[in-house]
Amino acid sequence: MKNIKLIEIPSEIGAGTRGASLGIEAIKIAALDFMSNFFIHFPSEIIPHENKLLYEPIESPYAKRIKGIATLYDRLSKSVSDSMKNNFFPVVLSGDHSTAGATIAGIKMAKPKSKLGVIWIDAHADLHTPYTTPSGNVHGMAMAVSIGKNNEECGVHEVDELTAKYWNQLKNTGKIPQKVLPEDVVFISLRDYEKEERHLIDKYEMKVITTKEVRNKGAENVVRAVLRYLSDCTDIYISFDVDSLDSSISKGTGTPVGNGLKEREAEDLISKFMQNRKVCCFEITEVNPTLDKENLMAEIAFNILQRSVNVLMMN
Repeated sequence: MKNIKLIEIPSEIGAGTRGASLGIEAIKIAALDFMSNFFIHFPSEIIPHENKLLYEPIESPYAKRIKGIATLYDRLSKSVSDSMKNNFFPVVLSGDHSTAGATIAGIKMAKPKSKLGVIWIDAHADLHTPYTTPSGNVHGMAMAVSIGKNNEECGVHEVDELTAKYWNQLKNTGKIPQKVLPEDVVFISLRDYEKEERHLIDKYEMKVITTKEVRNKGAENVVRAVLRYLSDCTDIYISFDVDSLDSSISKGTGTPVGNGLKEREAEDLISKFMQNRKVCCFEITEVNPTLDKENLMAEIAFNILQRSVNVLMMN
């Protein structure tokens, strides 16, 4: 049986829409509404956020509030690393997706020799960099941070020195320049990305599984294929952005996109992945209750969280 530790990071400074910092509380309220004592079951740690920066002028237009994000990277990567070294399985609940790069760094800090595979269940590739970003929001950059790419060949911005300095700091968190090889990343339900991101996906032949494929083949077969594809990896991290779900149910997230997964499909996929012993960390992100009615997004996220953790407990 795995010892689970919840790591909460209610930060939203990497997002463009306000409200994701409230996502974790919304998931807890969903648990209460379902009369679940899930959140009293496990030890948890809350990482201090830097959301005060939302009230300050933006210094880096091509990587907004990156200075605060660098601080969060240090805190979260250390927490994930320490948890794993103490034989905990970290379940990370984050506000916006920008901090996923820190979770990945923490895994590598705990297991520097590991060959880490990443299952990125998300409508977006998050492969932008300060050189290519259309928005400047760092939650669109976490995957690029983790594979250690600037993608300057597709660059459209002249990036100032300060931004470049913090960007390099993010990429080198834990003094490990590249946490994940691009070929060890699998995107599931990816459907909204720019040509600059497409360039990296094509260049490194990163694996993409569409919503249609999940629907046609079924969760069981997709999981089997993905695990076969990542069979060389010693450890696997799963990142679940709730905007991977179809926009008909994922209203409570900052960037909803049509043609996404159904709740059941996401739940089946994740719980089947969780049965694999290589999985060492799981993250849920981007619940934004201010955009939602009846707290639906948080309830769906909680159901997926609870089922996934139950599978872990049984393994």
